[in-house]
Amino acid sequence: MTFKPHLPYNTVMFLYIPSAVTVKGSAKKVIPEKGKIMHCCFRSFGGTERNVNDVLTVEDTAVIETRYRPDITADCVLKDIHGKTYEILGTPENIEMVNRYLVFKVRAVKGGA
Repeated sequence: MTFKPHLPYNTVMFLYIPSAVTVKGSAKKVIPEKGKIMHCCFRSFGGTERNVNDVLTVEDTAVIETRYRPDITADCVLKDIHGKTYEILGTPENIEMVNRYLVFKVRAVKGGA
């Protein structure tokens, strides 16, 4: 079965590729100040429902589809144009292993105590 991309890739996201810095003998992930622009197809479907401690919660998740980029890995961070931060869940999938399209799931990072 051939993969059909959901075009157009009209959503602008900023890709932050972390670097590892050794602090007192342990590696620490450092997110850069400036991200790289990427265009993608962002589909949220209203999030993912989860049942935690018998309470139904909706987790803010989405599926992102974009052109293949080898610099997008599981430890990267994405931000949309409104400043909302997303982390990549799992490993991005190189569709049909032909280095054309990349599909991965993201979850919104929420702050607070």
